[in-house]
Amino acid sequence: MGQAMAMTMPDPQRIWTAALVVIGDEILSGRTADRNVAQIATWLNVQGIRLREVRVVADDSAAIVEAVNALRARNDYLFTTGGIGPTHDDITVDAIAAALGVEVEINAQARDMLESYYETRGGLTEARLRMARVPAGSCLIENRMSGAPGIRHGNIFIMAGVPYITAGMLESLTGTLEGGLPLLSATVGCWVAESEIADLLAAAERRHEGCQIGSYPFFREGRTGANFVVRSTDPVALDRCMADLSAALAAGGWPPMAGGI
Repeated sequence: MGQAMAMTMPDPQRIWTAALVVIGDEILSGRTADRNVAQIATWLNVQGIRLREVRVVADDSAAIVEAVNALRARNDYLFTTGGIGPTHDDITVDAIAAALGVEVEINAQARDMLESYYETRGGLTEARLRMARVPAGSCLIENRMSGAPGIRHGNIFIMAGVPYITAGMLESLTGTLEGGLPLLSATVGCWVAESEIADLLAAAERRHEGCQIGSYPFFREGRTGANFVVRSTDPVALDRCMADLSAALAAGGWPPMAGGI
């Protein structure tokens, strides 16, 4: 059901990017805590795609249209979560159709899937049929968790807001998107104030092209510490940078802890 793209050997110089639009008043009000950003970012990394931007917007058609058009223009892929259910305020499909300049239509395959799913669950009502509406020209993203499929229109992926349903849709997309090399990471931690070793971190990053070092300070057990995450698409470069950083920390009198604190 997922629209597979022609797969080629990853180009190590090509960085594929994605953006995510999280849609829903309940997220902005704080009533619901979003969990999709982390799981989508993690999944994208495995596909060799970097999540570069996330925008949270209200259930407002104009806001959705503006976000979709802005983010799809500067990224290879755009994902959206939320607003594709059976109620009147689920307006994502209509807004994305407007952004694309296409009509909304009932997808016959989606209708058949919903009829089968709801056959023993009260039947396919008009409200439930709304979940078969798609921007014209779309195909479906398989959803094993419930009757309603996700929607793909070119490089736009319209998914449910419920995290476990989103996870199922991501699973069905695994291996179908063109991407680069997966982004690998390793962590080392030590009890040190981040400000004390800023120069050490910058020097280590300069010595290892293709590696980035992220610093994540914390205060725990009455002490100041930090975890350092090294990221690279090259496993050999990653190992060398980790070894060099760990040695530099130890030489400075800050015993490194592999895997972080």
